[in-house]
Amino acid sequence: MATGSKPLRADAARNRDKLLAAATRAFGEHGLDAPLEQIARSAGVSIGTLYAHFPTRDAFVDAILPAQIAALDDLATNALAEPDPWQGFTSFLDGLFALQAKDHGLSDALARRLPLSPAVLEACRAGFEHAARIIDRAKESGQLRADFEPADLAPLVSAMSQLIRESPETWRRHLAFFLDGLRA
Repeated sequence: MATGSKPLRADAARNRDKLLAAATRAFGEHGLDAPLEQIARSAGVSIGTLYAHFPTRDAFVDAILPAQIAALDDLATNALAEPDPWQGFTSFLDGLFALQAKDHGLSDALARRLPLSPAVLEACRAGFEHAARIIDRAKESGQLRADFEPADLAPLVSAMSQLIRESPETWRRHLAFFLDGLRA
């Protein structure tokens, strides 16, 4: 839909869909700072068409990332359903970082590498609320260090994001180091 109540013409809707697909690929491969000109070329449209549909980079991010960040809901549900709270915690982190390794745009958002819009920040906040429940459950079981707080997850996400960017083939090894240090 256009910003007003008038539906998009069929060709305009196709162009918007092509732009969203191209932006999802570009952000996933190169991060949220992928060039918009490259996205337009990849979609087979002009830069003017891109700006007609998405006047700012934030408009793209708002159209793409909240649904991708919502994937954390599934990770959290699975982690909380795991009978062993430590296994739930570690599987949540492994899944979170696997998503970051697969999608650099998502990694940028979760690590807050660039300023984020209110819609994306809200999606991140909801994901971290789930993480807080997973952390509390693992702490209550006595398997996670008592001094690890939900706020400690943000620097861990940021550090792993950087590690994934620099050395994507070793992030699981480094996660194991972190987890060894977090186990009670």
